[in-house]
Amino acid sequence: MIKKISFLSLLVVAALCAGSAARPKPVVAANNVSVYGAWHCGNDFCTWSTVRNMTDFDTANHWLINRGDGSPSVNVVVLSFVEPMKLLNLTNDSGTSQGIPLGMNQAVVDYFKTHGVRVMLSIGGITYVNAWDQALATNPTQLGLNAAAAAQRLGVGIEIDYEENTNPNLVGLQAFITAYRSVLPYDASGSNQSARLTIDLASGDRWLIDLCRKATADWLNTSSPVLDYANAMVPSKQFPSASAAQADWQEHVDGKPQYAPPILPLAPAKFTGSLYIVTGSRPAPECNSFSTSLTNSTGLYVQTVAPNGAGTTSGMLGYMFWAAECPSSRRICTVPPNTCEGGVGVGATTYGVPIPMAPLRQN
Repeated sequence: MIKKISFLSLLVVAALCAGSAARPKPVVAANNVSVYGAWHCGNDFCTWSTVRNMTDFDTANHWLINRGDGSPSVNVVVLSFVEPMKLLNLTNDSGTSQGIPLGMNQAVVDYFKTHGVRVMLSIGGITYVNAWDQALATNPTQLGLNAAAAAQRLGVGIEIDYEENTNPNLVGLQAFITAYRSVLPYDASGSNQSARLTIDLASGDRWLIDLCRKATADWLNTSSPVLDYANAMVPSKQFPSASAAQADWQEHVDGKPQYAPPILPLAPAKFTGSLYIVTGSRPAPECNSFSTSLTNSTGLYVQTVAPNGAGTTSGMLGYMFWAAECPSSRRICTVPPNTCEGGVGVGATTYGVPIPMAPLRQN
């Protein structure tokens, strides 16, 4: 009797295993890349202090609006950087008009927009941390109003790049955002390009901690969003592997419950990941060799990473690249012969990047 029961049990187990093997594997939810852009530093290492000759500008930057088949390589460029105190004071000087660098003019904006590429202005950057602190301590509300006026005048969005790591003025930054939104309310449709307001956070959750905590909890939640999305910025140097990049980005998805107070999880639909396109004296694979690039090897993760406590849809918003034209005197520029159609451009084709940018997922 014992042997018969054991035999029957084996048959049952075998049947269950066979049934399990026959079941199809669950399909991983995926969402296409929505944001695929480049920060742009102009030809003078991010100061944009001179008016550009547009023929020269096109020669240097044509790859951004034509990946080789007539379609742009990106669907957004972020002109970097606006100095916060000059914007607050609406400075007019040899390199600035109404607080905006002279090179960030309507001709440059329209160069991209006429090809379906969104344009944003980045306020801050690591060079202007002190200027951000000073402006937020002086009159953050006026700074927000001035930023909104510049956005409306040029037809661009605004990016907050406030890299104060140890003691950011979050009260002041909240006042800046509130003032901006009083003029340009959150627009989920994305149709009003001047209403696009984003923020830069660290590559993972271990730097800009206070800023990340505030932004994730109050400005990037999916129930009552205030900012459109965040960019997880590049680390100090290019990631050595896809797994290293994904580990940093996963920190945003998971949050940091062990911190006191914790950083809440961030919905994958509320941020992008960032990669370098030049890393020294040569273009990176991200620029000219998509098949060997991190843009390629992280693609499955970026499109399928599941939410873990925030949001309901899988997949990050996409990628940002640092940086077009001449970001640093220590790196080459992305101008002929070092243009990036073979990396960024091929990626745009591979991932079917929508141009112009479509409305973004909100959850």
